[in-house]
Amino acid sequence: MRILAIDTALGACSACVLEAGADRTLASEQLAMDRGHAEALMPLVERVMKRVDGGFVSLGRVAVTVGPGSYTGLRVGVSAARAIAFAAGIPVVGVTTVAAFAAPLIGREPGRVVAAALDAKHGQVWFQALSSEGKPLVSLRQVSYRDAARAIGAGPVSLVGSSALAVANEAWAIGLDALVIDDAKAPDIAWVARLGLIADPDNAPPRPLYLKAPETTPQDKARLPRR
Repeated sequence: MRILAIDTALGACSACVLEAGADRTLASEQLAMDRGHAEALMPLVERVMKRVDGGFVSLGRVAVTVGPGSYTGLRVGVSAARAIAFAAGIPVVGVTTVAAFAAPLIGREPGRVVAAALDAKHGQVWFQALSSEGKPLVSLRQVSYRDAARAIGAGPVSLVGSSALAVANEAWAIGLDALVIDDAKAPDIAWVARLGLIADPDNAPPRPLYLKAPETTPQDKARLPRR
């Protein structure tokens, strides 16, 4: 099976195509950005698909990051993934950003906790911790740096994600053995694809995952009168 993976959840706009069982992607592109995903995504996807024999009709599945992440970014990626899957008549699955960050470390170092810490702004992180075998130890949550470090337990821990260093500093302050493995602002899109290939479409819906309500306020004072 061939899968198209899309990520617009965090600090990049990314897409790749991966064949099941392959070590390398058939085509991939990533643009670092905090804003502008809506304008960048479809041209980027088109460029990626032009480098793949068979184009869109060769796809068997679409995967998209569903969060946690930027409110607008998530809506852009999910909407595009759904539209592509609908047009191609294929399934679409959602992959969490924390899972995509943590996946490369699963099974690598027995006995070490694997924790993903992503910047949620204002001193908060989107955080999840797993055993070295991938078993959830700390459920996905939004917490302070200090609370994330304390949730790890006795460690040792390997940290990934844009707030990995901030959480590591708190972990070191309480005497934990903590290593910062990767502090990238967005996950490796190839791992989004790998996780998408093994996801169950019935249990991995392409629906944005928000850990708190979006920070928007309806315009009451400037609202136009209805007729």
